[in-house]
Amino acid sequence: MSININQILKHQFTPTQSNFTERDTSLYALSIGAASDPTDTNDLSFVYELSDKGHKAFPTMAVTFPFAVLPQLFNIPGLNVNPIMIVHGEQYFELKRPLPTAGNFTNQGRITDIFDKGSGALLILESSTLDEAGHEIALNRSALFVRGKGGFGGERGPSGKINLPPARDPDATFQDQTQPNQALLYRLNSSGDRNPLHADPQMAAVAGFDRPILHGLCTYGFAARAVLKQFAHNDISRFKSMHARFSKHVFPGETLVTEMWQETPERILFQTKVIEREAIVLSNAAIELQPAKQ
Repeated sequence: MSININQILKHQFTPTQSNFTERDTSLYALSIGAASDPTDTNDLSFVYELSDKGHKAFPTMAVTFPFAVLPQLFNIPGLNVNPIMIVHGEQYFELKRPLPTAGNFTNQGRITDIFDKGSGALLILESSTLDEAGHEIALNRSALFVRGKGGFGGERGPSGKINLPPARDPDATFQDQTQPNQALLYRLNSSGDRNPLHADPQMAAVAGFDRPILHGLCTYGFAARAVLKQFAHNDISRFKSMHARFSKHVFPGETLVTEMWQETPERILFQTKVIEREAIVLSNAAIELQPAKQ
């Protein structure tokens, strides 16, 4: 069935409710590697509700919000998407307000663009999240590549040459170790991402992997932790936005190294590599920070 661009772009998503608790906040932080050193009091504030620094929600927890609206993607007239044909290509999000450690939220989704990449279609799913007072707290844009849906005659879309690191040594690097069961832990957080590709060896084999792979958004969280540690002293109030492309997979247990370049005091370019395979797994990436308080 051919893609109907106008029908897809005009489709109205139903607002969807979601919530998380303080326990969910702590579990999310643990699932992206926070407090691997339990004596690190800065990291402890992300996982311990009685921390003397106060309990805090790590900013990238906001990327779990789009999963509340994602199921509606498969009911859009004119699209006809098989879930197993979707690849998460890129993720951007912006915090409008600090994340609470618990709350009830309303998520509104829409498809803002659809591009013809030849071998597939690239959908841009935008979701806005409101708190109980009706204030927007986060905006997400997810680039979803749908294999086999290209060739419908649409625009190809913008070039991917953004957030390229300069041709010099990084200003900072940070190495982090994922655990062999990292994906099993991450799938339990509030995202609800229970894709068996991240847990079931047989499903991983069907997809061409010799074992389950780590969620791209888990690696995304590891990278955000690295940048905030190096350039904001773990001050989550300085976090503004983040963008990254998922270039290659990560196997749980592999070692991540994030290389960072400070383009301006508030803009950090970065890429994340797997040491064992010398593979870049997050690319075309940047984090925007709020100005430091004087």
